[in-house]
Amino acid sequence: MKRAYPAALIYVGFFLLGLQLILWGVLLPDIRADLNMSAATSGWFFLTMTLGTISGSFLGGKYVQKFEFLRLFAGLALCVASLLALISYSQDVWQLFVCAGLFGLFASVMFTIGHTLIARLFAEKRARMMGIMDFMFSLGTLAAPFFVIVLYWSPDLASWRVPVRLMAASVVLLAAWAYALSRHPLQLAVLASAPKTSLSYRDALVKPEFVALALAMFGYGAVEWGNGNWFVSYAVAAEQPLAAEQARLVFAFFTGGMVISRLGFSFLIPVFGVRLLLRVLGSCMLLGAIGVRAFESAEALSLANLLLGLGLGGLYPLLLATAMDISPEQGPVLSGLSNIAGSLGSQLAGLGIGLWAQAQGLTTAFYFIPLLAVWLQGAVWGFSRRV
Repeated sequence: MKRAYPAALIYVGFFLLGLQLILWGVLLPDIRADLNMSAATSGWFFLTMTLGTISGSFLGGKYVQKFEFLRLFAGLALCVASLLALISYSQDVWQLFVCAGLFGLFASVMFTIGHTLIARLFAEKRARMMGIMDFMFSLGTLAAPFFVIVLYWSPDLASWRVPVRLMAASVVLLAAWAYALSRHPLQLAVLASAPKTSLSYRDALVKPEFVALALAMFGYGAVEWGNGNWFVSYAVAAEQPLAAEQARLVFAFFTGGMVISRLGFSFLIPVFGVRLLLRVLGSCMLLGAIGVRAFESAEALSLANLLLGLGLGGLYPLLLATAMDISPEQGPVLSGLSNIAGSLGSQLAGLGIGLWAQAQGLTTAFYFIPLLAVWLQGAVWGFSRRV
């Protein structure tokens, strides 16, 4: 089977995963109103999903290489579709929480499969192909606010449950595609170690460069999902509040910046080199994070979100691809480690902002974003010194 076929599947899958994951933040004001959720309860919702993501990342990093990648991907996609359908019919918070935790678990294993499969299909151009994969994820996050806005133009579709149900149907089609491809053999790069053995996180974490990778991914997850899950709610509740639709459009500059960054960062590697490019992206991210909280007008917030997305978008694939170049045989563990660290960061941001907002209001709690960006910038500089 040609490499392009499974690559196309993974790229489409990452687009849908990006759309699904950012959809929760875009729909959060409506979900809170429908289910009578407080800010703190919203934080616990994101925590529950993150705990599932951490569990899935750990299991995926250790065990996905024991299975046939595409068949496992198809089964997980069916599980995700079922959970999305259940979420769309949730009438109480506990049902939402249980489904969200399981959704995070299955989706994170799909992430690990995608990263591992692309890295082994295209070993000779790993950074560029993984960049395209994460570009598709960002394209999904960019599509999410417009997806909701267009659906809400129709009064009959103006419910948070409708986009979730449409996503469930899309993932069923993805599962069928994956199963059809799984009937044909894959041509993967041969690894030095046996592919059917369990890998160890301990072996990776004894290396300083991978510890630095984990610290950077922690900050990355905190900044990306802190802004992704809470910006629309923050903009609606700010001192100079925006309308919900306008807030979603402003947020689209963040996801758009991430799309541009993930599409273009690989072309800048020959110009800057990996070390300098990491630092440039980190600096751009930090400026944007400061502006997201400091600015008030829609125009200035759009610019700040764009800067934040431009800096943040290329960091994840560049960090992970660089780490995989150092130790290709540990690819699943490095992907799992990155997902776990990023999930812990998003857990801190999601719950931390929610609890802080419950105590002092969301406008004060949103200062957490620039504080987290300072951590990420420091961690990126630390990793760049190791490569």
